[in-house]
Amino acid sequence: MSDERPSLTPLEGTFRSVLCVVAHPDDIEYGTAAAVHRWVEQGATAAYFLLTRGEAGIDTTEPAEAAEVREAEERESARRVGVETVEFGGLQDGAVEYGVPLRREIAAAIRRHRPDLVVGQNWDEMFGPGMVNQADHRAVGLATLDAVADAGNRWLHRDLVDEGLEPWNGVEVFAVAGSPRPSHYVDVTGEPFEASVHSLEAHDAYNAALPDDFPDPRKLLTMILGGGGEAAGVEKAWTAEVVFDRRQSPWGE
Repeated sequence: MSDERPSLTPLEGTFRSVLCVVAHPDDIEYGTAAAVHRWVEQGATAAYFLLTRGEAGIDTTEPAEAAEVREAEERESARRVGVETVEFGGLQDGAVEYGVPLRREIAAAIRRHRPDLVVGQNWDEMFGPGMVNQADHRAVGLATLDAVADAGNRWLHRDLVDEGLEPWNGVEVFAVAGSPRPSHYVDVTGEPFEASVHSLEAHDAYNAALPDDFPDPRKLLTMILGGGGEAAGVEKAWTAEVVFDRRQSPWGE
């Protein structure tokens, strides 16, 4: 019988600085936090940049209150995987629009943190069959791709230099979490997986407002990371599409 698993490559190497850019609190906790935990344990400094505070995400809670609750939950969930720096862009949840202003916000974050690895989110219309990707995800994901280039161009967003944010061309790897075309994986078996469950559990108020039949954090992450592990040939794995890896020569040397 032929092996029908997709061909996935380990995302190897030790990263110095990791920046995750997403639209909402909990976006990182649906799998990516496991990889973050592993990178932090290997010595990386990790930071999160969220464009909104997720204030439109709880139907039973007014946005102003939800924003405070979800920000606090995100900071705690980050702490549980070793991330102390969590920044919020302050955009309106559900109304994030792709464009130059959004690219500028993300480019500024990249210049502040000067990462060698940036993790963005899927900008396709779909996550998979029958799973429509939310509008903020699409806008933030595509803007992150463009902001990586913007961050290194002195003649774009010129006011950032006036703010002391010099261009940064040091992003070596750009990976997209939740891509329907995964190319790489990080083995998160064991402690990274357990830390990711603990991290998602920090979103108490948000999880409590989900439908009764929605999987609990452990079951959900077992599905996501267990499925990734099955594809990668390990017990648990975070999968992503690596858009570029500048550590590898494009000329095959």
